[in-house]
Amino acid sequence: MAEMIYSPGLEGVIAGETAVCTISGGLSYRGYSIDDLCENATFEEVAYLLLENTPPDSSQLKKFKADLAENYRLDPQLEELIRKLPSDIPMMDYMRTAVSLVAHFDREVGDDSPEASLRKATRLVAQLPILLAFYHRLRQGKEPLEPRAEDSYAKNLLRLLTGKEPTAAHIKAMDVSLILYAEHEFNASTFATRIVCSTLSDLHSAITAGVGTLKGPLHGGANERVMEVLSEVGSSENAPSWVSEALAQKRRIMGFGHRVYKEGDPRAKILKAYCVPLANETNNQEMETIADIIEQAVSSEKGLPPNLDWPSARLYYYMGLPIDIYTPLFVLSRVTGWSAHYLEQQANNRLIRPRSKYTGKEGLRWPAN
Repeated sequence: MAEMIYSPGLEGVIAGETAVCTISGGLSYRGYSIDDLCENATFEEVAYLLLENTPPDSSQLKKFKADLAENYRLDPQLEELIRKLPSDIPMMDYMRTAVSLVAHFDREVGDDSPEASLRKATRLVAQLPILLAFYHRLRQGKEPLEPRAEDSYAKNLLRLLTGKEPTAAHIKAMDVSLILYAEHEFNASTFATRIVCSTLSDLHSAITAGVGTLKGPLHGGANERVMEVLSEVGSSENAPSWVSEALAQKRRIMGFGHRVYKEGDPRAKILKAYCVPLANETNNQEMETIADIIEQAVSSEKGLPPNLDWPSARLYYYMGLPIDIYTPLFVLSRVTGWSAHYLEQQANNRLIRPRSKYTGKEGLRWPAN
């Protein structure tokens, strides 16, 4: 037997084939660059593209939006269960439970055919923002708001979370952020989703595994840590000395560097353009200045460009969103990519079962009595 090659963390290992996404030559979904999608498409169109493997025409998009709107309402029994949950559950724990819980109320829960899995995925795309906003409002002591079928996905999401009518700038920025977080090749949560699917388990189980994987701070949650950095720095006057001290102490500054993007995260460049207008609109210019000082220092001193979490953290802050729902927002977007990979794995399945490199003892004998 040929000697097996070991790569810690599977870095650089090709673990499968996919037609969903590639980062080679710049990030693209189904052959469409993210620059093109962010400029010319909506999140609903990108969700359709990922799930259906083709851009929607006008009639297909109309039907897809209608399908989403039809599933904006939660089953009354599910709402009752959510109301009985403790009000202090960490939000990612709640999202993990919510995905598993909503499966019990899906009319096709026992049908794992590709056609049913696609329909369940579409329902999840619709249900997740409602599930998030429902619990978020309850924990604030407020009644959940009703979604509106005529509103876009991003507009509904912002209004349901904040209770306010979002501005056009906020809607566009949220829409772009959802597009940018929707898919990213074989990241940890997507790979976990595909592993679960490869066992012939169901869509909701696979997505629940994706949420659980995303909860880990080395994958999701980095934008929440970014806000801790910006809050700790406090002012633009303090920023130069803070970043110099942090770099001298070899402290890791969240929001910089990426496992697969060595020359910079293209998503960060796109989303940063939406930060300045929102900062001006909400009187948060000081935070933008702090972020610029840190970004320039880390890039020049360490050669680490920002990743997507660096601009998204303050973008969500400018929208008035609480920090602990930043990673759940990631879930709402990435469920489209997870589902696309589930459907792809299901269509050409082989059980994912890698080998390990044994480092323990050998040849031991059990002690005699």
